[in-house]
Amino acid sequence: MSSNSILSSKSSDRRLYSWAAVIAALIIFAGFARTFYLKGMFSTPALTGLLWVHGTVMTLWFALFIVQVRLVAAGRTDLHRRMGVIGGILLLLIPPLGVLAAIAAARRGFTPAPDVSPLMFMAIPLVDIVVFAILVALALWNRHRTATHKRLMLLATLSILTPGIARIPISFMQQAGLPIFFGLTILLVIICVAVDTVQNRRLHPALGWGGALVIVSVPLRLMMAGTAAWTQFASWLVA
Repeated sequence: MSSNSILSSKSSDRRLYSWAAVIAALIIFAGFARTFYLKGMFSTPALTGLLWVHGTVMTLWFALFIVQVRLVAAGRTDLHRRMGVIGGILLLLIPPLGVLAAIAAARRGFTPAPDVSPLMFMAIPLVDIVVFAILVALALWNRHRTATHKRLMLLATLSILTPGIARIPISFMQQAGLPIFFGLTILLVIICVAVDTVQNRRLHPALGWGGALVIVSVPLRLMMAGTAAWTQFASWLVA
């Protein structure tokens, strides 16, 4: 590959990650504006301390992702690496906070779909947490392998967009329920994988198996949520 082709590929990569970071942040803001970011403007139920902390930590993740992408684009990889410590700290906080928030939601009887019980729905965020943790942990493990690291971080961030998508106040989306919530998440993953593959003229392994993990986890969690074993386990968690 010529030097011009390499430069063009890097420029395209930066645009992909920049756009993905902004779109992800906008989705989260749109989904949680009424209940978190602009809560004072809406008559939504009060949030517990746990949910405030959980929301703040998740916000820091999306903000950090944007900052890290822009640092790389600006050539400040030295600062990018130092900021990576914050990502490691957030990785330690997000899973336990996410589990606690999911359990609390099930205890409140929360479910975005009337045909899905709170205990069944709890499988969705819990599997999200597992998939996210796996992808971020592997990304940090491969932090010196830039191509692998950045793609796993991208997939990890896309994998946790479903809760934001599910809360966007658009009537047809709310009526469609889980199929469109998951469908849009998967669509974003496929678009990023496709764009990256076309730009680099090959499917990067991290995007191949990482994207497959995100996509396959959707039907697996839905099947798991309907089993007696899951109901028993979920009942134990919320007891």
